[in-house]
Parts: sequence; C-alpha cells; structure tokens
Amino acid sequence: MISEFRIDIPQSDLDDLRDRLARTRWTPEIPGQGWRRGVPVDYMRDLVTYWEREFDWRAAEARLNALPQFRTEVDGQPIHFAHVRSANPDAVPLLISHDWPGSFALYLPVVEALRGDFHLVLASNPGVAFSGPLLSEGWTTSRSAAAFNEVMARLGYDRYGVQGTGGGAAIAVEMGRQRPANVIGVHVNGHITFPFPSDDLSSLTEAEQDRLRRLQEFRDDKMGFNVIQSTRPQTLAYALHDSPAGQLAWIAEKFVEWTDSEIDRDLLLTNVSLYWFTGTAGSSANLYWEAAHDPSAWAPKEKSTVPLGVALGVTDITVRRFAERDTPVTHWTELPAGGNFLSAEEPKLFADDVRAFFGEL
Repeated sequence: MISEFRIDIPQSDLDDLRDRLARTRWTPEIPGQGWRRGVPVDYMRDLVTYWEREFDWRAAEARLNALPQFRTEVDGQPIHFAHVRSANPDAVPLLISHDWPGSFALYLPVVEALRGDFHLVLASNPGVAFSGPLLSEGWTTSRSAAAFNEVMARLGYDRYGVQGTGGGAAIAVEMGRQRPANVIGVHVNGHITFPFPSDDLSSLTEAEQDRLRRLQEFRDDKMGFNVIQSTRPQTLAYALHDSPAGQLAWIAEKFVEWTDSEIDRDLLLTNVSLYWFTGTAGSSANLYWEAAHDPSAWAPKEKSTVPLGVALGVTDITVRRFAERDTPVTHWTELPAGGNFLSAEEPKLFADDVRAFFGEL
C-alpha cells in the first residue's frame, strides 16, 4: 500500500532546535589550522548563527511539500519518495537515489528541468530522513536496490530509468543488475571505482592518473567519516543525535570537501534539517556498517547488461575502464564544473546530461 505523505514538523521541534543552537558549547581550535584538521570554528559559528536566527524552515518545508510525497512499507521498512508525474505522455519513469549525506531535497533545483521528459521518483534512501530510522539490520546496497525496484513496480512502472549519486549510484547500478528486463538504463555521477592490484596503470591517461592520485588522497586523508561509520556508527550517533551543531559540522564538511561549485546555504540547511528533525544521523551511518560487513558487496558479480551513463564532475575520481568492468558504459561526459552533489551545484549540467543519456537510449 502506498500512502500520501506530507512534512509537518511540530513547532516544539523547531523551538528545541533553536534553543540547542543558541546553547552550542564551542570547542577551541589551534590558531591558524584552517580546514586541515576539520571544520574551522569561525565557519561553524557563522553557519550555526544563520541556522538559528535566519533560516526559514517553514519556507523550506513548503517548498518540499510542493512535491507530491508518499510512503510505502517494503520488507518491513518505510520508504519515502516524492513522485512528480510529467504532463508528457512519452515521459520516462526515472527513480533518483541520493548519496550520503544528501537527501531528496538536493534534487529540488532540477525538478522543473526534468519533469518535461521524466516521471520523477525522488527516493529517500532506507534509513535516511522519512525513510528512517532503520527498523532492522541488513539494509545493504542490494536490499536497498530491491526495495526501490519494488517501489517502481507498485507505482505501475514496468520499464524505467535510474539515476544515482555516490552511494546512490551503487544502488542504481545494482537495481539494473537485479531487474535488467525493467531498467532501461542507469545514469550516475559521483561514481566511485577502484583499480585491481593486477591492473597495469601505465597506460592510463594523464587525467586518469590524476583521478587515481585524488582517490589515494581521499583514502589517506578524508576517510575518517567512513571508518567510524563502518565500524562504530552507534557510538557516533549519540553525539550527532544530541547536538545540531555537531550534526551540521559532520555534514557541512562534506559539502565543502566534495564540491566544486558552491551550494545554496538554505538548501544545505534544508538537507541538514531533514536529518535533524527525523533523528536519522545514526541510521544513515549504519548504512556504512552494512556495506562494510556485507560479504556479497565485495564478491565478484556478473556484469550487468544495462547501459550505464556517467557524468564526471571536476572533483570525480572515476576511471572509465574500471567502470566498464561491471556495466556497459555507453555514455561518458566530462563536465567543466561540478562535484559530488551535482544536482545542487550545477543543476543545468546535471539535467542536460541525464536527458542526453536517456535520449540516446
């Protein structure tokens, strides 16, 4: 059963948020450290003050509620999604799966650009926002993919496309592998691929070598979030669930480090507010634990037969030949701008590439 859903955060929750923000206990920092050791105090003070005194949640809530929203239970877990039907009779159904620490809100900038060609299903990943908190263990990438394929079946879509960013891209690829007769194509951005120890890297282009260099830099210096969320997500959850400033810092750091173009501050805070009001910092972190402890995630898989389109922002670290191991890459675009959260950073580039890929199919 699919039920209509509308966001209506109680005023008491808004008052509690502002009170907690006003009472933030600020940590000292080493003078001159900048961003090398994490989010600087001055940056956080400014953002927390704006969230407390100027950010208008009710305006953001109204913008989100302008999208028809629904929830359905799949495999014991509530799954939330916005469903924006196109007026175009030839529109392609398209499910979009977001990355951590994003949400369906990050696709607000591209709804109007895409709804002419697509029936949009903006899904909230299991354990995130209104698809959370998690009610059971075992929500791996494969299980999430199966849940989203089931959502599309319940909506009556027999043939549809999928788009995904980062971790959502992994879900999107798996959706195609599970339902090749239903998924017509998969478009991804922020897609991560890894070389095998046996790979000869000497023939990589200069640009590909640079992506591998940045991948190594990411693994050496920017993987702290992954390590703790993959090993002790519950311990982290107490801090993020209790402190909105802590939750904001944990997410805002990624929106600085993983982007090329600046994201609107109100959109960032809309995204963070969804995590805060739904209390899903812990369950979203648990998704990393599931991926790290899922033996099938790292086992060899049969190559998917579903066409893959890849949009590469300038911060991306994907190498085509590695992506082609798992899927037939039929569309490859190296964009002039944009990073991991492409739909929010460069909405026109994102929408144009999605349309181009599915237009080719």
